[in-house]
Amino acid sequence: MSGRKGFNLCLVAVYLKIWQKVKNGEEKGAQDLKPSLFLQHRQNASVNLARSSSTAPAYEGHLPLNWFQNAVLAVGSAFMSLADPRRGGKYPQFNVRMPRSNTKSQDMIAALGETTAGSSLPRLRDAMLGSSEGRRILRDRPRVNSTTIDMYQLARYPEGTFGRAYVTWLERCGVTPDTREPVHYIDDPELAYVMQRYRECHDFYHCICNLPVNVESELALKFFEFVNLGLPVAAISAAFGPLRLNCQKRARLYSEYVPWALRCGSSAKNLIAVYWEKRWEQDVEEMKKELGLWDPPEARWSRPLTEAKATATKRQQASGAENP
Repeated sequence: MSGRKGFNLCLVAVYLKIWQKVKNGEEKGAQDLKPSLFLQHRQNASVNLARSSSTAPAYEGHLPLNWFQNAVLAVGSAFMSLADPRRGGKYPQFNVRMPRSNTKSQDMIAALGETTAGSSLPRLRDAMLGSSEGRRILRDRPRVNSTTIDMYQLARYPEGTFGRAYVTWLERCGVTPDTREPVHYIDDPELAYVMQRYRECHDFYHCICNLPVNVESELALKFFEFVNLGLPVAAISAAFGPLRLNCQKRARLYSEYVPWALRCGSSAKNLIAVYWEKRWEQDVEEMKKELGLWDPPEARWSRPLTEAKATATKRQQASGAENP
């Protein structure tokens, strides 16, 4: 045991040393990723390959890593995330929101997702390039946060539309779209945007699948995301997240939620290519049929739907008063 403990301490020490080196270059933060020319993917591929072998940042907030730094950061972020579930602004293995009280420890799961992405991001980009909707996303580079989305406008959409459903979901779960870390460790700017898009659209998946923010639901969505999108970080979360559930909840996860996630995720349209922001007015049920989605088993919500709808209605009335 003493030898294993010593090895773990050495691993953590090496990780923290590299992590500090990486974080020293992160003081400026990151805002929007710089767009690349949409119709020059083949040219960009060679440029980005040459760029990845250098230490020059490819976009604002980019922190280039060599293969060793990437490997240590992946192992270290996984270890630290599992050791301290409060890291990442959420339970990283569950993706559950928690208070953002320690900004330096909020990007562990984000680092894990980026350092383990591998070939999954090029596959997702190819899926986006394969549809007109996905190509438009890559061209526009939309971002999802409280400055780009008008919550009061969404509250004015009729009941049953996706826009109204999304703002009601936010109210019911008590979250905002401002909890996503910017991308730092992916060398290709376009692939970095694909990862950012995945993070910022995660709550859309919750909403359209009618899943709340709790451990069981987050794990169900991780199984869904892995089958539908193929991201390794979703597989890691799905593999290790259930270890923190009690026997009863774990049994329900595997008997009810996982079968739904595997069947629905494998048959549904690839959700990375959905331009959610252009579908606010669309009927939710029609969207589900179009995307090949159906509701999972009944989930456990912390807030009644009627209460969330009442709050959304108040937001709608306030928006009407400001814009008669």
